[in-house]
Amino acid sequence: MTVRGYDIIGDVHGCAAQLEVLLLDLGYQKQDNTSEYRHPDRQAIFVGDLIDRGDEQLKVLHIVKSMVDAGSAMIVIGNHEFNALAYDTEWPPGSGTFLRPHTEKNTNQHQAFLDQVTGDDRRRYLKWLTTIPLWLDLGDLRVVHACWHDDSIAVVEQQCGSSAPFTNVNHLAAASDESHPLFTAVETLLKGPEISLVNHDQPPYHDKDGHPRENARMQWWNSEARTLRDIAEMGGNFTTEAGDPYPPLPELEVADTLTHVYSDTVPVFYGHYWRQQPPKQRHDWTDYTACVDFSAVKGGALTAYRWSGEKRIRPEHYKSSSAM
Repeated sequence: MTVRGYDIIGDVHGCAAQLEVLLLDLGYQKQDNTSEYRHPDRQAIFVGDLIDRGDEQLKVLHIVKSMVDAGSAMIVIGNHEFNALAYDTEWPPGSGTFLRPHTEKNTNQHQAFLDQVTGDDRRRYLKWLTTIPLWLDLGDLRVVHACWHDDSIAVVEQQCGSSAPFTNVNHLAAASDESHPLFTAVETLLKGPEISLVNHDQPPYHDKDGHPRENARMQWWNSEARTLRDIAEMGGNFTTEAGDPYPPLPELEVADTLTHVYSDTVPVFYGHYWRQQPPKQRHDWTDYTACVDFSAVKGGALTAYRWSGEKRIRPEHYKSSSAM
């Protein structure tokens, strides 16, 4: 098959019905007696976070793995897949402790996956997750779950010699160890860089799930950001400790805001950032970066970007599932 374009699909989070509708809307057809959807001359690319939250996680895994195995799709790993691997991995073996501690918070975040993907299915899909790369560089476009950062990619390549390091459990352990260089590199690629609010005399906030946080995500795609207000990615539903809406951040000049900014001219696609539907605000895309996560599991719609060789992002190329 000659691939004439790619459809980069946002965070699915167990929304199989939306995924199937979107694939059909994009012109993919289900193959006889399989879970694979195939397009005659295009290929799907998933940005990760197939699992957690939604009600049809096993079906999503069936569909996406079938497509990847058959060559009708590619995928990069998301932070939720990484967390699933770490949650499942006892380290050191026989110690009774796990790379992702089985705290109440971590278990609650992961419970839907544990309930829906069980037994042999869980073993099979966790093994498959270890083979998924952290990024894809296809020459004319790039895909990563949360942040394209050359320095972090270089660390992974130097430490592991591969963009898919987690087939080696020692690499998974290193990426879960805050003292190891892989930890920060993988955190950056899968969760994005952060900036401390409290170090800039701002109060902590409570995120969309009610968890207290002192750091905000950085808008690494915003090459014009210079102030704390511009560089910090603050959700509209974030609150203060008292439960009030979090106030606007000050126009405070911040040093080293360009550390993670994407300055290349190869289009890069990513998920992770819980945009609202439909994509229409400039922070959903720049000339060379485009987010495809539009909160499918939180009242939004599963969304893809249809790339057909263009050098700059064209917002009209977004396509959302008709199943709302």
